[in-house]
Amino acid sequence: MTRNPNLDILTVKTSISQKNEDRQLDLNKELIGERPEWWWTGKPPKYGICPGVHLNGKISSLPILNLEKCSRQDIFDYFDNTWTLTEVLFSALQGVPIFYQSPYHQLRHPLIFYYCHPAVFYINKLLLAGILTDPINPYFEQLFETGVDEMSWDDLSKNEMEWPSIIKVHQYRKQVYETIKNIIETSSEIDKLPITPEHPMWTLFMGFEHERIHLETSSVLIREFPLSVISRPKNWPENYPIDETKSNLLTQISEDYIANKMIQISGQEVSIGKPYSHPTYGWDNEYGLRTTMVEEFSASQFLVSNGEFYQFVKDGGYNQKQYWTESGWKWRIFRNVKWPTFWVASGAAGSHQYQLRTCFELINMPWSWPVIVNYHEAKAYCAWLTEKEHTEIPYRVITESEHHLLRDKHSSDPSDQYKINFSNKDQQENKLSQNINLAYGSESTVNALLPTDSGFYDVFGNIWEWCEDDFNPLPGFKIHPIYDDFSTPCFDGEHKMIMGGSFISTGDESSIFARFHFRPHFFQHAGFRLARSEKATTSNAVYLSSNNHHNVYENQMILNEYLLLHYGSTEDTMPYAFGPKDATNFPSRCAQLLTEWTKKLEIIPNRALDLGCAVGKASFELAKTFKEVIGLDLSANFIAAANTLKQDGNLTYFCKDEGDLGHQIIATLDPKIERDRVTFQRADACAIPPYLVGFDAVLVSNLLCRLPSPKACLSRMGGARGLVKLGGILVVISPYTWLEDFTPKDVWLGGYKKDGIAHFSADEIQDFLKDDFALLHQEDIPLIIREHRRKYQYIVSHAMIWQRI
Repeated sequence: MTRNPNLDILTVKTSISQKNEDRQLDLNKELIGERPEWWWTGKPPKYGICPGVHLNGKISSLPILNLEKCSRQDIFDYFDNTWTLTEVLFSALQGVPIFYQSPYHQLRHPLIFYYCHPAVFYINKLLLAGILTDPINPYFEQLFETGVDEMSWDDLSKNEMEWPSIIKVHQYRKQVYETIKNIIETSSEIDKLPITPEHPMWTLFMGFEHERIHLETSSVLIREFPLSVISRPKNWPENYPIDETKSNLLTQISEDYIANKMIQISGQEVSIGKPYSHPTYGWDNEYGLRTTMVEEFSASQFLVSNGEFYQFVKDGGYNQKQYWTESGWKWRIFRNVKWPTFWVASGAAGSHQYQLRTCFELINMPWSWPVIVNYHEAKAYCAWLTEKEHTEIPYRVITESEHHLLRDKHSSDPSDQYKINFSNKDQQENKLSQNINLAYGSESTVNALLPTDSGFYDVFGNIWEWCEDDFNPLPGFKIHPIYDDFSTPCFDGEHKMIMGGSFISTGDESSIFARFHFRPHFFQHAGFRLARSEKATTSNAVYLSSNNHHNVYENQMILNEYLLLHYGSTEDTMPYAFGPKDATNFPSRCAQLLTEWTKKLEIIPNRALDLGCAVGKASFELAKTFKEVIGLDLSANFIAAANTLKQDGNLTYFCKDEGDLGHQIIATLDPKIERDRVTFQRADACAIPPYLVGFDAVLVSNLLCRLPSPKACLSRMGGARGLVKLGGILVVISPYTWLEDFTPKDVWLGGYKKDGIAHFSADEIQDFLKDDFALLHQEDIPLIIREHRRKYQYIVSHAMIWQRI
């Protein structure tokens, strides 16, 4: 099934192979309906007990803390509110099986992961910061450490693995809660205000805000599951009230949604960036400063509503390729999408009658609520509307810079201590200016709340707004050492920005400085606002796609060079007799090195992992010895080429001689290789899927110095769920070519001086791995990359052979 099965007849699998406690059968009954008291590992959601719970029993978010003057009790309250919000959300899951079911699209982990992941994050980051000295559960703290940022909409290489029981995860959450509570109660550092990014307690607030991000993303996953396994938590805020007279299934809805209009904004200068002096927590991508001159443009007064988008659906917009980008159309075809993912068809085929799936229920379609779509759908709508109105000025979505001009002046003032908050009294009197911080439990009508001074509604709150911009760093961007890969892996031209927050955005994500992002096929509580300008291009948008270093390996020229590096003969790679022919066939020599040491150590060659496999030659060579080989690489081009070779045994590519001149070469595999032993898939070496564990041999070749967080990769080699099994072999090969284009300088493993002392990468790797591995051997390995007939790269990589102890 490719489309969203929200209300399709779907039975969640019950034959789970979890090693659960004897209590598991009774537990299934206890997790249906209202949660028993034991469920709450922190404070139960009761008025007067848990901060943020109102007299009516509904919980909402406390405002983000002011880190210049927050008291210990303020921190306690914010933590308890954060923790209980998570447990209220997960109380929607009915029964045990749903915790272990992956979403319909198979692009995320099962929900048991997200139930435990925020708790694990606290411990791992507090350990890294030195606030804690000992882990609570090393196995959990590796298994639940890293989430999923799927490579593409058809990346279905997800986990078939055994997750711990709910009882064990629940017990772990109780331990973490008590640990954080003890830190807040006893740490003298908390009294040392202000708490800044350099403050040791910044890490604690990082945990709070990270959990609040997952509160939102987990709610989207829950919205994607069938209602048969979901129930609205009694403590969740009420949905925004619907006007039933304008909420129906009728085909004719032209009068049932609010008319939108475009408002002109004059050109102005915009400054983007959160000052380091601002007294609230912020993520690394928010800091820095960019000043941009925004040309005159117009934007829609309201977010595009379900009613407006209905016209696109009814007009067959999902079936007309001309409205879609190339990647958007591929996604639409693959998913067989015919209407927005949270619309549920409720009439005969072709009747265009729909209901809306909220987080926890199915309701009559509120046509004046904003439509929730991904970036591909938003762009298709813009193209359709441009054609429909016969306008020469195309519609598009807004840019980040333009979003700043929609705001009230005070919310753009960096010195303003602006907080989005509300009280029960405000809600009762309908004086809210934003549907944010869980004022409501759903989207709201696009004109329900207060507009900005310029007349724009929902600039903050209701749902996020997709932007034209690729996710990008601001000038002056610096990583935070405790979370060095929060943003940098996504500065890749493949993630689009979203701005403004949603009804469930809380904490920093509800602030005016939030800069969030997702891949364009991803679903969040996000929609869009129309924009257009006299110029067809959006000069103030930031694009990384065309020349960004992250995409260098998706370039056809680079693909050809790597195919030659991996599969080219010595004569093709280095045709000159005086050239270094011993530097050719580098991937094969790397695989041979690993194989020789596997035999020398008498390791049984069952499973091998080729991390950073590129176009796969080393993986195929390893398959001569190992029964199973997995090759991982981030490049879609590389993995596609490797899979073609696996399927066909050959692949034709271009060898460049000069300029546009060259000749075709056929890459071929040794017919003796059992190609079925090899599996290739895309994966981020900084976020290796948790189901990959226990290999007899791991090869990491010429990869580390192209990663945004090399230590994140190395940390997966050992530990409770290490890639390398006890007694297994690890081969790390690298030329240590550190470049800030790929790796922030703050996380280079070497190649710099600190306090007058030179630091070299090999020494840092040895220090990092020494607790889990014994270094057995080192050597230098030359390689050569042919760019064309008269230009070559000669490189000497350093190889280290390790055995896990």
